[in-house]
Amino acid sequence: MARIEHYNDPDAPKANSIVVAVTVFVQDGQGRVLLIRRTDNGLWALPGGAQDFGESIAETAARETREEAGVEVEVVDIVGTYTDPRHVVEYSDGEVRQQFSICFRARYVSGELRTSEESAEVRWVSQDELDSLPIHQSMRLRIDHGYERRAKPYIG
Repeated sequence: MARIEHYNDPDAPKANSIVVAVTVFVQDGQGRVLLIRRTDNGLWALPGGAQDFGESIAETAARETREEAGVEVEVVDIVGTYTDPRHVVEYSDGEVRQQFSICFRARYVSGELRTSEESAEVRWVSQDELDSLPIHQSMRLRIDHGYERRAKPYIG
């Protein structure tokens, strides 16, 4: 399913859904962040996705990271909440989702990087490489906040 990100776009379609979702900021021992290149829009992003019935939000973060990147993580903190109504995601099935995402900080536990149906590439990315990758500005905000190690989570 194709996905188009709209941010602060007066011509964007109106949202017709809100879904609880997560992204996961996890670093390796060298300080690099785990990123995936999404198959639905070709952009680089933190692993993440929607919460399923019957799981806690921390379980969602661990599951999505395992499914999209092949690694096990343990949630340790919250980077922030991202709920800007000016950011909507348009899907090819007609859903237009208003952003609602909690970005978690997680600790790498185990596993080897691998791709999935949702990730065309998976790799550890150094902070100085970020500007060379196509990353949506809303995702870049989360990554930057993850690196900042704020005393309190971002609320926006």
